[in-house]
Amino acid sequence: MKHSISLTLCLSAALAVSALAQNPSAEERFAKPSDDLVKLENQYWERTPIPIPDDIILESSGILALPNQELLVTTRRGEIWHIAGAYDKVPNPKFTLFASGLHEPLGIIAAPTGGYYVAQRPEVTHIRDTDGDGRADSFKTLARIPISGSYHEYAFGPKLAPNGNLRVTLNVAFGAATQSPVPWRGWMIEITPDGQIIPIAAGLRSPAGFTVTSQGVWLAAENQGEWVGSGRITQIDPGDFIGHIASLAWTREPGSTVSLRPGDIPDSADPMHEVAKRIPGIKPPAVWLPHTIQGISTAGLIEDLTGGDFGPFAGQFYISDQGQSKIVRMSMEQVKGVWQGASYNFREGFECGIIRLTMGENATLWVGETNRGWGSVGEKTEGLERLVWTGKTPFEILEAKAQSDGFLLSFTEPVDPAIAADPASYSVTSFTYKYHKTYGSPPINVASHQIAKIEVADDGLSVRIALPILREGYIHEIKAPGLRSAKSGTALLHDTTYYTLNQIPYGDRIIPIRLEAETITRHHHVPAVATNAASAKNQTSVPADWNGKAADKVINLGTEPGLKFDQTLLTAKAGDRVKLTFNNVDDMMHNFVLTTPGTGQTVGAAAMQLGVSGEGMSFVPNSTAVIAHTTILQPESTETIYFTVPNKPGDYDFVCTFPGHSILMKGIMRVTK
Repeated sequence: MKHSISLTLCLSAALAVSALAQNPSAEERFAKPSDDLVKLENQYWERTPIPIPDDIILESSGILALPNQELLVTTRRGEIWHIAGAYDKVPNPKFTLFASGLHEPLGIIAAPTGGYYVAQRPEVTHIRDTDGDGRADSFKTLARIPISGSYHEYAFGPKLAPNGNLRVTLNVAFGAATQSPVPWRGWMIEITPDGQIIPIAAGLRSPAGFTVTSQGVWLAAENQGEWVGSGRITQIDPGDFIGHIASLAWTREPGSTVSLRPGDIPDSADPMHEVAKRIPGIKPPAVWLPHTIQGISTAGLIEDLTGGDFGPFAGQFYISDQGQSKIVRMSMEQVKGVWQGASYNFREGFECGIIRLTMGENATLWVGETNRGWGSVGEKTEGLERLVWTGKTPFEILEAKAQSDGFLLSFTEPVDPAIAADPASYSVTSFTYKYHKTYGSPPINVASHQIAKIEVADDGLSVRIALPILREGYIHEIKAPGLRSAKSGTALLHDTTYYTLNQIPYGDRIIPIRLEAETITRHHHVPAVATNAASAKNQTSVPADWNGKAADKVINLGTEPGLKFDQTLLTAKAGDRVKLTFNNVDDMMHNFVLTTPGTGQTVGAAAMQLGVSGEGMSFVPNSTAVIAHTTILQPESTETIYFTVPNKPGDYDFVCTFPGHSILMKGIMRVTK
């Protein structure tokens, strides 16, 4: 979670209002991103919030779909609620308390022998209602989970393995001298029916979502953080090391399936796939989820087993994101024995951060939302929503697959053949992330690819894009904004996919091999022009035009948990020379951006559209509305900037433009004469 999910979990509207209590006359400047897109998405997948009684705080942390259109929902606050009536066309649900007093449960499944298995922080518990009165009365510990007391020591699951055992994933701790202070922190573990713990794989940081597929393949979601450049999905086999070194503290313990030690992993900042070639045992991701583009805090993960009742993407996967309150889609394929695949935006506009997804009866996707004080694009503090396919099929990229010399895109309906045959209708950019102990990574080694040839299938349902050079181990961003449906003339609902190319497949080429220098343009990090455009407003030394004069105003600004600055009203006089020190004491990355009056949310929304270039630009768009800014600061770091206040009095917005943060993390600099 932020635990990472980054569980950047959502704050209430009340908190947002109280953040400006020092300045009650200041206008609340709220702009929900992606409204136009959400309206289009609503035509295809209908989103219905479930009403929650005022006296219930339903921070949904686990959902079990029961027979007869009923649900069991665990909450982060330690309760389990039985819900009836949530499937009704106009839901008027009845809530009955099934259990309480649990310790932050984050998952629930049916037990094969009756009752339910629930993963709490300190244990996996078998819970039953033995007398049939609708209340749990039997709580038996199946296995105890070691904890040290860090708030970040979450336990996710359980999931029933094909062999009858249970699997659980364990978060690392945060902010301590070691992030794995007790055994098996950062591991996927298996629990036998008699309570024995078997370590499976190491190197996990915050594996909030994991599943075993219909093919028996284990997949785990991961959140950006230390040793994790961006969100990602990794296929896990016993003995794998997924990347975070804290868990390697326990590889000498009896039963460890991993032999690597912390000192074996270099903090080189080389791409992870390159380090994995040098050090056997490291498992790179199957699919990267580009940070801020397809989420900031990866959470739930499920496979679509509805056979098409939920829409055209049967057999693919849905992944929820807490910070951006959205769901992305993922397709996978196995190439040369290695799993890889593509991710696609799917559905936005949810009311709160999403950490759980469960498919129920009638192909109803249940969406569990919760607030742990980190904030999210969806402004509510808690929630339960359902998503149902309307029967209409959008014009979408159905699937991206790797070819020996490029990619094959298939579509939900035929494309206009003339437009689809034009290379100008597409763009391809490849990039990757640093593998290092620093929190997160900007995209690195960014390169633009030439498109050598396009082949459109006779039925218009697929397009083959040939590139003279493919970059093994890299994420390939494939954009197709120019495509149009042959039936309706409409554009793609979502025109971009991100394919993680771990292996280049064998097969026939439709173009000859060419020299790399002729076919890609390397940018290394982000285009220099984009970076430099914002840097002039990030003065970290006394400006020369101050002519040696001291600052008129010295401001020290910090952060508080829950996406908040520690001050929301700053004051200055027109023309003041300001020295501002921003101290990020939070466990997430933040920046400070001062904008012209009324433009804070506009700048924040623009930051969400920066795509691959975002982190390299500190998520500060090249806008005349930006007056001054810091860079993106890592947790527990500080930066001092210098700027001159504009001569025009007024209320100037300041925000954090890390994607999704500006909605809550904001304030006013009041400039007087």
